[in-house]
Amino acid sequence: MTITKKMLSIALVLLMVASLGFARGAKEDASATGKTNLTVLNYIDMSEPNSAREVEMVWDVFSKENPDINVIREDLFNEPFHQKTEAYAASGNLPDVVYMWPGGRSTSLHTQHLTKDLRPFLEKDGLLDDYAPAAIADQTAGYLAELPNGITSSHMMFVNTKLLKDNGLSIPKTYEDLKHIQSVLKPKGIEVIGMDNKDQWVMQSCLFSLIVGRYGGASWYDDLAAGKITFQDPWFVKSLEIIDDLYKSGLLNRNTLDVGYGNGRGNFATGRAAFYIDGDWATASFMTDVSTGKALITPAAQANDFDMIIFPALPGEVLSGTTSGVVGTGFGISANVPAGSAREDAAWRLVKFLQGEYVQTYRLSTGASFPSNLNVDVAKVIKDNNLEPFIEKRATFYQKYGTTPVVDAVLHSDVFNVINQGLQEIGLGSKTPAQVASDVQKAWVAFNK
Repeated sequence: MTITKKMLSIALVLLMVASLGFARGAKEDASATGKTNLTVLNYIDMSEPNSAREVEMVWDVFSKENPDINVIREDLFNEPFHQKTEAYAASGNLPDVVYMWPGGRSTSLHTQHLTKDLRPFLEKDGLLDDYAPAAIADQTAGYLAELPNGITSSHMMFVNTKLLKDNGLSIPKTYEDLKHIQSVLKPKGIEVIGMDNKDQWVMQSCLFSLIVGRYGGASWYDDLAAGKITFQDPWFVKSLEIIDDLYKSGLLNRNTLDVGYGNGRGNFATGRAAFYIDGDWATASFMTDVSTGKALITPAAQANDFDMIIFPALPGEVLSGTTSGVVGTGFGISANVPAGSAREDAAWRLVKFLQGEYVQTYRLSTGASFPSNLNVDVAKVIKDNNLEPFIEKRATFYQKYGTTPVVDAVLHSDVFNVINQGLQEIGLGSKTPAQVASDVQKAWVAFNK
């Protein structure tokens, strides 16, 4: 074992020990306070606008309304969050309530049944009809492991319409239109597409999943699982070739592979890129931070100078006008929480609150998520609260486009991690689309043995 590997092993052990202590310590202290202690692993980027206020408006409100519950919350974001989740899972001591994806990055929580089925809780409280049917459909392991905050579009192409207009350009309808835009903007030092591709998941989730749907159709995963198609067939190779061409043509600069997630938004907001590709959740980052009164894009500019679209039509696509989407993230309850216990009651009260009308209305108002709870009247909330234009434009976005699966929402991590790595290798020029397709097919075959 190399020194590096030894250090990594030691770090993992220390992380697991710390995880064990966090969860156990909280539960052992319950009798001392007379309250029910509840450990929570939460996902939040505290550098984002309104994040600090979300703690006040969501978590503090829950604590005030539920004085008999002591919430012990751990806030993490991006890779540190996922690494800690896996450490908790490996230790067998998952926090009582945990932020989750409906598959993908939370695959182990689903397939190992580390969280409870929430459907019986909804049924008991008569809440099934309060949520959009798609939001409470069975997830990766065939049960409702987390209660989602909405339906998420993992692809959204933000466009600076004023920049285009000022340069005699219009919103592109085709891939060739994008290349024409490039011919006009590049000589002026303006990037065409901004992305933050240092983290491997970004390209796969926020753009490649859309492209795969365009060439593979809405049923590509079902066809793959049924053995009707392979990853070395034209639908997948063509998808990889588009990524290759984006980099080679300069539509997407290779230096985006060095840009950490979220770091390119300022460049787009200040006119240094005509388009910015991310997920719909990025909407909130451009809006006004209530605590500072500042916004990357002012409400006036949101209304007049920017819009939200999808990637234009691709040559030879079999499906048009689609984005990629998945049931949103949410919260699950650890399977270790004893059934019928005070902790289980407290955990369900918290999950129910976090995905209830109050919190989903608040998160709609900040642009953080779009509601799955049908009691939230989106149009009324927008009108009554005079919400920023990006929220209304986001609502319109969902009504305009069809949806195909997100790669890491339907494939196992043993497969989508190979795709993620392959997309990076294409970007770096170290592998061809055909080579990456071969690698992915081998991973798929190995996974299905």
